[in-house]
Amino acid sequence: MPIFKPFRGIRPHEDFLDVFPTHPLDNFTQEEINRKAQEDYSYVQMIKPYVVSKSKDIDRNLRKIRTNFEELLDEKKLIQDASSYYLYEQIKPDKTVFRGLLGLVSVEDFWDGKIKRHESTIPQKKEKLAQYLDKVSLQAEPVLLTYPANSKVELLMNHEEKNVPLLNYYDSQGIRHKVWKIDNRLKMQQFKEVLEQIDSFYIADGHHRIGSTALNAKNHKEKNKKHKGTEAYNYVFSFIVSNQSIKIHDYNRIVKDRNGLTSEQILEKLDRYFDIHDKGEEPYYPSQKFHISMYMDGKFYSLHVKHSLRNADVSKDNLDHHLLDKYVLKDILAIENTDSSDRIKYVKGNSTVEGIRKMKAEADLDEGQIGFGVYPVSFNEMLKISDNRISMPPKCTYIEPKLITALVMYDMK
Repeated sequence: MPIFKPFRGIRPHEDFLDVFPTHPLDNFTQEEINRKAQEDYSYVQMIKPYVVSKSKDIDRNLRKIRTNFEELLDEKKLIQDASSYYLYEQIKPDKTVFRGLLGLVSVEDFWDGKIKRHESTIPQKKEKLAQYLDKVSLQAEPVLLTYPANSKVELLMNHEEKNVPLLNYYDSQGIRHKVWKIDNRLKMQQFKEVLEQIDSFYIADGHHRIGSTALNAKNHKEKNKKHKGTEAYNYVFSFIVSNQSIKIHDYNRIVKDRNGLTSEQILEKLDRYFDIHDKGEEPYYPSQKFHISMYMDGKFYSLHVKHSLRNADVSKDNLDHHLLDKYVLKDILAIENTDSSDRIKYVKGNSTVEGIRKMKAEADLDEGQIGFGVYPVSFNEMLKISDNRISMPPKCTYIEPKLITALVMYDMK
């Protein structure tokens, strides 16, 4: 079983609860980030030297963030708790509820395969995040981990929810966030005992964050001759939820150019691998596995993977994203390294045709772009992929809940 341990969480004082936390910064334009960086006592203002500064001395900028953080702690703008687990619940405006526990997992369990991954990562992004962690020593956004539902864990959370939450606020999107601190020794022991029954955790969202934390730990381990594995840098801030509290959506692609091919040539080459159906101008959401939506020249096409190329077993040839990569992006459009190519843009879906409409709108911004919509991976499929150590391309799954940044944080010092 993987370790899941309590920690001394750091959270904004109640006077700053409405202003300090933020949605992940990749949700905002640079202009919006610049504006947020002017808000007093906000997380974005704290990390302003990294996200706004024009200075090229990155290490200096990162050290300044650490200084800003420690000043907020000294001024009691941020509060550090005693060692605790945290129950965290997110309630969306449509009444969808996501619920789970905040705590720490070990990079050793990640390396040993007790925390399983399903996506590959982009090395440059992982290295950049590791550099950030090395200098700032603060994890502000938990990695999202999942596991098959355990009735005993759910029962303990049900009991805890009867208490008054420590934090309770609505964000700018109307999402309600509630946090309960679990620091009673008996309760912590009860949670520990039931969580020990879980064989593995599966990374749902945050492959780059857990990968960069593991890389940072590896770098520290190599420099620390007295490394024991219990150092603060050896743990990953995590939010664990059962399959009852996640939704897996499509993550679609836009290719910026056509490799010099005409539309007719692309369709001719696609015919080798797919049964092609012209869907006209009406947005087409893939109706099932092995069906891919393509948008090109103002029209939609359904690409049905030919039966001879399908594999019923758990393998790469069973995955729509891999088949799209192999037969379309690499073979036809000549994108050699799909993991890091700047010829590909990613568009988040929501398991409905609305995500396809969003993809279309993005593709229409520049002439010659092609959009591809892919049917979402199921929870059981994601587990099988992870169990069999099959690596999917980056950004194959867009998974909810999307967590707020800096509501609770983990100080690696």
